[in-house]
Amino acid sequence: MKKAASLVLALVLALSLALPAYAGDTEYASFEGGVTEIQKYGNLVLDIDPADLQEAGYAYGDVVSLAIGGDAYQMPLCTNYSDVDTGSLVLRDSEGVLIAAINMGDFATTYGVAQKVTAEDGSYTWQFPEGTSLEDVKVTISMHEKEGYRDQYLIHQLTRTDVREDYASDAVFANFRNIAAGDLGENALFRSSSPVNNELGRAAYADALAQENGIQTVMNLADSDELIQGYFAAGDFASPYYQSLFDAHKVKALNLGVDFTAADFKSGLAEGLRSFAANEGPYLVHCTEGKDRAGFVSALLACFMGASYDQVVEDYMTTYVNYYHLEKGSEQYEAVRESNIVSMLKSITGVTDSAKLADTDLAAAAADYLADIGLTQEEAGALKANLAKDYVQEEVPEETPEEVPEVPEEQPEEQPAEGSSYTVVSGDCLWNIAYRFYGAGGRWTEIYEANKDAIRDPALIYVGQVLTIPA
Repeated sequence: MKKAASLVLALVLALSLALPAYAGDTEYASFEGGVTEIQKYGNLVLDIDPADLQEAGYAYGDVVSLAIGGDAYQMPLCTNYSDVDTGSLVLRDSEGVLIAAINMGDFATTYGVAQKVTAEDGSYTWQFPEGTSLEDVKVTISMHEKEGYRDQYLIHQLTRTDVREDYASDAVFANFRNIAAGDLGENALFRSSSPVNNELGRAAYADALAQENGIQTVMNLADSDELIQGYFAAGDFASPYYQSLFDAHKVKALNLGVDFTAADFKSGLAEGLRSFAANEGPYLVHCTEGKDRAGFVSALLACFMGASYDQVVEDYMTTYVNYYHLEKGSEQYEAVRESNIVSMLKSITGVTDSAKLADTDLAAAAADYLADIGLTQEEAGALKANLAKDYVQEEVPEETPEEVPEVPEEQPEEQPAEGSSYTVVSGDCLWNIAYRFYGAGGRWTEIYEANKDAIRDPALIYVGQVLTIPA
């Protein structure tokens, strides 16, 4: 009985391979061939010409079915291994040669095509099941889903540089910006790439912009406290303002993954939002690139504060315009929009139909989401009140002796001794600190010169900063 069932299954498979493949109302031919080589890492080199597939209507981003040894595997037709995530199947068109592979994996061993045997000298051979050889390995390619991987394929084609000169401004390079939407207060909420992890060469730029905008509370979605301390010890560390916030316990390090549906992501995010509810702004949300995790949290908070669907999408897509110079309305732009931010909004709201998102009460859905991840009504209320505040920095004027006359005859409030220090308080500028210690505001340049390693802009010092006061 078992043998008969196996024969029936084999017959059904054979008949299915003999018939043309369909996707929607379109018929696509199937292609049969063999394997000419198993490469070092288990990739199968096929003798089917990718030009024949293209002529038959196959295109990059289609999901095909590869039948081999009685089993069928679905995989996208792409151009590079990196067009799919690590561990995923791909049928690669490698400059006119079709290769069936697992990105960073071994196709031949994983699916029982052959076993790799490595000799002591490092050479290797492929051992096939008893009674078979490479010539016996036959494959059939058929269409499984037309354009089933098209959006993801287009997203994987995006490239960017980490060279500052390739971007219009420091803010664009650091992906740093204020989220001004809905009932968010003026300069209340910002997002950026990491101001502390310099693997992208952007940290110092993001740090300077955080200081310039008076950031007071930070949600770091990517790192733990230990990782942050490691960045401080690195040779290329140049983010003193971030370190001052960290030392003042104003950085909440969450070390979250990128699965927004995971329980640990939700519980960690709740902790980050509680830190915003308990502390004053302006607020900064960042991960490493400031793209996905920061994008999700920024979208959630914008929805919570009454932003429209278009505003939320526009802010998210600005990251891809910044990094990849995407043009609104282009195929890649639309692919990213649908695959990323629309998917995030579905996760936040529970709406499954993309067309209905624009008519959804995003604020109510975000409030429900916050409750679901554990925020109390009091915590959510405090968060909303803080995000609704205006955080307008007072500009520190560049004062000169002509604008503010020096009064040398008056004695300074304090006489600095050798190695004196001073901690900046609210309302301070270098001029009034110089007047305090020297009785002459014009001597602010001496304090600036003694602290140039910590002061990027003499017009911008921050509360809690410790300055050396020359004798």
